[in-house]
Order: sequence, then C-alpha cells, then structure tokens
Amino acid sequence: MKSTIALFSLLLCAAPLHAKPLKVFIMAGQSNMEGHAKIETFDYIGDDPATAPLLKQMRGADGTPTVCDHTWISYYTGKYDGSANGEGTGKLTAGFGARDDATKSNGKIGPEFTFGLTMDAALKEPVLIIKTAWGGRSLNTEFRPPSAGPYELNDYQKKLYYGPPGHGVPKDMNLWLAEKKQETGRFYRYMVEHVKRVLADPKRVCPAYDAAQGYEIAGFVWLQGFNDMVDGHTYPDRGKPGRFAVYSDLLSKFIRDVRKDLGVPQMPFVIGVMGVEGLKAKPDTLAFREAMTAPSLLPEFQGNVVAVPTAPFWAEELGAIDDKRAQVRQMGYYLNSKQKDHANADGHMTEAQKREYLKEYEAKLISPAEEALWKRGASNAGYHYLGCAKTFALMGKAFAEANLVMTKK
Repeated sequence: MKSTIALFSLLLCAAPLHAKPLKVFIMAGQSNMEGHAKIETFDYIGDDPATAPLLKQMRGADGTPTVCDHTWISYYTGKYDGSANGEGTGKLTAGFGARDDATKSNGKIGPEFTFGLTMDAALKEPVLIIKTAWGGRSLNTEFRPPSAGPYELNDYQKKLYYGPPGHGVPKDMNLWLAEKKQETGRFYRYMVEHVKRVLADPKRVCPAYDAAQGYEIAGFVWLQGFNDMVDGHTYPDRGKPGRFAVYSDLLSKFIRDVRKDLGVPQMPFVIGVMGVEGLKAKPDTLAFREAMTAPSLLPEFQGNVVAVPTAPFWAEELGAIDDKRAQVRQMGYYLNSKQKDHANADGHMTEAQKREYLKEYEAKLISPAEEALWKRGASNAGYHYLGCAKTFALMGKAFAEANLVMTKK
C-alpha cells in the first residue's frame, strides 16, 4: 500500500499541476505588420526615460536581443506579389520583421517582438504567434474577406476607366479586371490556410505544445491600411464625410469571416489604427483612422474588438527631420526638371553642380545634431513609421495589453 502511495505521489510531482492550453495569437497585415525597424535603432529607445525600461526587456544582459523563454513564432511571408512565400520559425526574438527570404532574418522588427515579450511575461502557459504579412496589400482587394463578394468597380471607377484615357486608367480593361479577379481575397486565403496548417501540428513550431492540453486561439491583431488610405480610385470624394465608409464595412466583414473560418466566434480582435504622420496628420489620414476605428464601436463587437491608436507612438522629432528630408528630395526634383524660379531653371547645371547645390541646401536645413538623431532612431520612410524601433516596440506592447484585457474578460 505504501509503495502504491509513493508511486502516486511521484507521478503527481512529475506532472504539471497547472497545465493549460497553448495560447495562440495571430498577427496579420501589410508592410507595417512585417515591420521595417532595424535593430540598430534600439539605442534610441533608451534615450527616453519613459521607454528605457522597455529597452531592458528587449535586450539581455550581454546587450543582444532577448530570446523569449516560452514564446514561439511561425512567420509566413513573401514578395509583394505573394510569390516565393515561405515560413520562418523559432523562439521569438528580434529579427522576425520584414524579410527578403522568409527563413532568414533581415535584422528588423515589427510589432510581434514586444507583443511576444509582453505575453511571455504575462502568461504562464506556452505562447505561439502565427504572423502572416505582405507589403503593399489592400483590404479592398488582396485581403478582401469572402463575405464582401467579388471585386466590383464603383461608380467613380466606371466613369473614369471607361472614359477617355488618362492618369491611372488601365490600358487594357479586360486584362486589368482579370488580374483583379485573380488577386481578390488571395492573401486572405494565404493567411487562413497558413494558420490552419500550423495548428494542424503545433508541435512542429512549438516544442512545448502538449497535445493533451490542446491550444486556444486567444487573439488576433490587424495592422494594415496604408494602401487603402492612399487609393483615391477605390475611395474617391477626397475631403468629404464618409469617404472611407467602405473600408469600415470591409473590416467588419473581415472580423466576422476570420472568426468563422477559424472557428472562434468571440476571438479577441485588436485593430492597430493607422498612425503615420503622428498627431499632426492630414484630414484624410484622420478620416481614415476614424474608419478603422468604426468597427470597434459596433454593438456586436463590444468587449471583443478594440481599436488601438498608434499615432501616439509616432516619433514626432524624427518626423520633423523627415519633413526636412522631403524638402531636400523635392529640391532634387526641381534641379532635374528645370522648374521655374529654381536654381536650375534654364538647365545650365552639370551633375556635379547639382550635387553640390543639393548638399549645401541640405546642410542649411538639417543640422549635424539632427542628422545624428535621424541615424540613431530612424531606418525607413514615413509610411513605415520611419523604421523606428521605439514606435514598433510601443505598438506591440499596446496591442498585447489590449488583447490581455479582452482575454481576462
């Protein structure tokens, strides 16, 4: 009898007393979900006392990027046209941002890094992030949800495309429509198919997965929007109220469809609201942000869909420098196009003279201190949040915290 009790006690000690299902989080979108912030911009995070603790979380004692203890990632991505799709896997660390080759790090992060770090610290069970992202994809076409139906021309496009040839008008409408039909919903399908493929065998990616405990799809993060925001044909009537109402409707359908396709009717859903241009954004950008936020205000989504603004995370001081850099680029254009009232209006300048003029022009606009600050904190263009790791780190953390609140509810 004693030996039986001893054996039972030994088995209890060997087994996990509080085993829980694997927590699965899905992250999807276009280039900003890919993430274009270079690891070299990490030091900039430490310059701000408010974010210095976050940098300590992102780095180990030896100064290298943190490797999560119990968070793994499967990252499915490819080229802009979806060709050469591939998967990168492993314990979550820095380097799962935008990649030329899905299997190899480009030394960049997106929001997944601090999202995973936050989950790694908050949850006791193992975590699996399934990330699918491709640059330059719209919700209106490539990520179009099934319930939205086929791609159709709106009244503005019909009038424009079937009228006299002009700027942005397809030369061969039949070919253009055929390509649109082929692209419609293609990346939505890639996304769902990959999630299902990973979850058919979670242990392939996450060695800590216990089949006896199973898994739970605990959240979805959506960070997309730039291609829709700048599409003046799909969303005409610039400056008018309700310009982006179609996007709101598409995103609502997207949330319903992805929940249905993954079999999780109340799956917590985080909308990362477009934040490029920061707090001083143009009216159309502000209107698009409202359209992105709108689904979270619907009665059916209360408590299970949250819109997280990302504009507060925009690096304003870097944005100001980027505005000056834009002026330099504009001056370069003027010098090459013989613009009236500019230095090379008559086209007399040689290439060497133009380079020298542009160099002097830039030196007057951008101080050495500003140039050093730019190199420290930025690594990409404005539409990629300046490639600022501080911005992406704050976004990822905010997305995770919003998801955790919904999960607890």
